[in-house]
Amino acid sequence: MRAVIVAAAVAFIISLFGTPVAIRVFTAMKAGQPIRSLGPSTHQGKKGTPTMGGVAFVVATVLAYVAGHVALTTLPSAQIAQVGPTMTALVLLGLFVFCGAVGFLDDFLKVRKRNSDGLSAKGKLLGQLLVGGGLAVAALYVPSTNGQTVASEHISFIRDISFLDVGKVGSVIVFVFVIMSMSNGVNLTDGLDGLATGASILVLGAYTLIGFWQYRHWCGDLDYANAAKYCYEVRDPLEVALISAAAAGACVGFLWWNTSPARIFMGDTGALGLGGLIGGLAMATRTTLLSIIIGGLFVIITMSVVIQIISFKTTGKRVFRMSPLQHHFELAGWSEVNIVVRFWIVAGICVAIGLGLFYSDFLAVMG
Repeated sequence: MRAVIVAAAVAFIISLFGTPVAIRVFTAMKAGQPIRSLGPSTHQGKKGTPTMGGVAFVVATVLAYVAGHVALTTLPSAQIAQVGPTMTALVLLGLFVFCGAVGFLDDFLKVRKRNSDGLSAKGKLLGQLLVGGGLAVAALYVPSTNGQTVASEHISFIRDISFLDVGKVGSVIVFVFVIMSMSNGVNLTDGLDGLATGASILVLGAYTLIGFWQYRHWCGDLDYANAAKYCYEVRDPLEVALISAAAAGACVGFLWWNTSPARIFMGDTGALGLGGLIGGLAMATRTTLLSIIIGGLFVIITMSVVIQIISFKTTGKRVFRMSPLQHHFELAGWSEVNIVVRFWIVAGICVAIGLGLFYSDFLAVMG
C-alpha cells in the first residue's frame, strides 16, 4: 500500500506544479484550442485556451510509477517478490503514452491548421488500431514465470467467464476493440471544463481499489492461495493499483487548472491516453464487461452520439439538440458547472455500482 500512496502523491504534486509550466509553454507556442463554430455559442469565449495539457499528467504518471517502485525497494524482499514482472506496466503505460501520442498528433494538427479538423477520423482510428494491436500482442503472447499473461483469452465480467474462451486471436480483437471504444468514449466526454478529468479520476480510483484488492487476494501469493477458497488469476495486480493510483493522482493535480474556467484543456492527448489506460486496466483486471458499468458515463455519452447519428440518417430527425449529450443540456439552458457536477454524480453512481458488484461477487464466492 505504501508504494501505491507514494505513486499517487508524487503524481499529484508533479501534475499540480507541472501543469502551470505546460500552460506557459503551450501559450507561448500559441497552441490554443480551436473552437468549432457549430458548437454552443458559450464555447467561443474559450478560444485560445492552451490545449495538449494531457502531456502534463501523462508525464506525471510515468514519473510517479518510477517513484512507486523506489518506494517498493524499502519493503521486505518477500513482499517485493510478489510484485512479479512488469510486462503489465509496459502494456498499461504503453497504452497511456502511445494513445496519448496519437491524440497529441491530432491536437498538433488542429493548432497548426488553426481549425478543429486535426487528424481525419480514419487516421485517428488507424493510430489507435496500431497501438492497441501492438500492445495486445504483448499482453497476450508474453507470459510471466507463473504462466499468466496481462490479458486473458476469455471474455471477463468480474473474472474470466470460463465458457467464453475466444482464443488468442479473438482476444487480440477484443483487446483492440476495448481500447478503441474507451479511448473514443473519454474523448467524446471531454467537451466541458473538468468533465472528462473528474470522471476519469473516479474510474481510475475504482481500478486502484480493484487492483489492490486483487493483490491482497492474489493467486500469485502462494501463502494466501493455499489457504483461501478463492483467489484472483491475474498478473501483477500491485502494478495495476500503482499505475491507476498514479494516473488518478495526476488527474487530480491537473483538475486544479482544468476545472471551470479552465486554464488549459487536456485535448485529445489526454483524452485518448486516459481512455487507452482505462481500457487496459479493464483487460488486466479481468473486468472487461464490468468496465461498461464502471465507465458508465463514457458509455452513456458515446451512445448519445450513436443514437443521434442513427436517428438522423434513418429518419432525418435528431433525438438530442446536439451530441454528445453534455451539449444537449447546454442548449437546454443548463450552466456548464451544473452539467459537469451532475455528470460527475452519474459517473460516481456508475463506479459505486461497479465496485458493489465486484465486491458482492467476492462475498458470494467466499461465503
